[in-house]
Amino acid sequence: MMRRTALALIGFFTLTAGIGAAQGAETPSLDEPIRPAGETTLDAFLWLKRPLLVFADNPSDPRYVQQMQLITERLDALVDRDVVVITDTDPAARSPIRRAMRPRGFMLMQLAKDGSVIIRKASPWDVREITRSIDKQPLRQQEVRDRRDALREP
Repeated sequence: MMRRTALALIGFFTLTAGIGAAQGAETPSLDEPIRPAGETTLDAFLWLKRPLLVFADNPSDPRYVQQMQLITERLDALVDRDVVVITDTDPAARSPIRRAMRPRGFMLMQLAKDGSVIIRKASPWDVREITRSIDKQPLRQQEVRDRRDALREP
């Protein structure tokens, strides 16, 4: 319970810092669970993380606000699945990720570790739905088996 609360607080503070920071600010480390798009490229996460992209035309979009609340409430479930949340609320900045994905208005996109698109939604999704879509992927199922096998070994 303490870990969940700590992760939620970290996510909230990272989110608020990301919203207030310029989109072109210094790129945070790969371990940051929530980050602005800025100059980040999706290649940086290939085979390491599962990017969850949250696009909006501005940070006041009610769908964006709702989606980020849903994410920060259950950030630990996403971190357990190697998810990095990348936000982009400035269409004028034309980040590399925005140029590659070409969202219109609010858009939620989940990518696999191999870079393929798992989901693309124009409305907010609960973290439970997001994690279910991840858990159905063959690579995630293999990760769960590997983790389980590692726990069984003496």
